Amino acid sequence: MTGVDSLSPLRYSGVMNSTPASDRFLLYGDFNCPFCYALHERLHEMGVVGRCEWRGVQHAPQLPRPMKPWDGSLGAELRHEVAMVQRLAPGLPIALPPGKPNTLPAIEQAVALLRKDLGYGMDFVQRTYRAFWCDGRDISDPLVLKQLAGEYFTDDIDGENQLVAQKWETAWHATGQNGVPLLVSPDGDLLVGCVPQEQVRRFFT
Repeated sequence: MTGVDSLSPLRYSGVMNSTPASDRFLLYGDFNCPFCYALHERLHEMGVVGRCEWRGVQHAPQLPRPMKPWDGSLGAELRHEVAMVQRLAPGLPIALPPGKPNTLPAIEQAVALLRKDLGYGMDFVQRTYRAFWCDGRDISDPLVLKQLAGEYFTDDIDGENQLVAQKWETAWHATGQNGVPLLVSPDGDLLVGCVPQEQVRRFFT
């Protein structure tokens, strides 16, 4: 454990997005990408996440549910990714997870919460990143997602959450990029990867 309590009751952190839609930065990310996690935390620290519209996408949709342990070359790849993030973001709480899960259930739950209340939805996004990258929780597990969402957990009865997630995926591919994290400015400029803080600051000015 890292001291990040990812499974305590969901609470509103005060993250608001009063930025007009036309002035928002689009933030494409995947919960099982450590670079997305690192950038998301960096945007929080810099106080600019409230200017972003988060859109979850699957950069590895073939991953299983439930999560399976990675060993051999896959395990080595995961250790390498975590080590790279530790160099890019010193001090970031991160632990080596046992593997990588399919993230569609978590993305669709994020869609539901963001539709219901932006602040609660953004809390869920941050807490889901932390639940996986700090605590190694299987975020493809509905029980874990229910713990993270608490009383705000929502089933996708009408299929609308799935539809929104598909639209996000389509818009992400339309940028011509197949990597995450990806920031898109209101003018259409792109910033790819977990880049240094000063580069992020320039992108938002």
